[in-house]
Amino acid sequence: MTEADIPAVSALENRLFPIDAWPLQMFFDELSQPETREYWVAEVPGEMTTAEPASPQIIGYAGLMCIPPIADVQTIAVVPEQEGRGIGTALLKKLIDGAISGGADDVLLEVREDNPRAQDLYVRHGFEHIHTRKKYYRDGVDARIMRLELGQQKLAQQRLAQPKDAQHETKN
Repeated sequence: MTEADIPAVSALENRLFPIDAWPLQMFFDELSQPETREYWVAEVPGEMTTAEPASPQIIGYAGLMCIPPIADVQTIAVVPEQEGRGIGTALLKKLIDGAISGGADDVLLEVREDNPRAQDLYVRHGFEHIHTRKKYYRDGVDARIMRLELGQQKLAQQRLAQPKDAQHETKN
């Protein structure tokens, strides 16, 4: 995500989370902290309405705060028209990879109790429900706090990063 993406992301934020939407300035504030924050957008080609090439359309976004040993999913969203196409999974994988490369041991997130689709996504990727914050959201809905321990993912990435000869090393 760049500053140029913020107006479109903010419009999506207000559409997708009308009760809990971040103020526009918060996105600028988040991007101003690159040492601990990373943000991504998912785009599709824009529709051609003139002879000129169309700008890509943002259909999802995600953000991570990483202050080892903890990383926290700040936000993740995909427009409903694009759900079920792997976009949320791709964004979540970016967040997890960012947490690993940032040195985190765990990733935490809050998800609305009334959002089973998002909860299922997180569970499929190894997140566990560890706590419930009662009436966390402005409309009184509880938040499920979920955690992903990164130990296994870190080991897998280390193995993939090793030269092939080192991966097949045996002991006598």
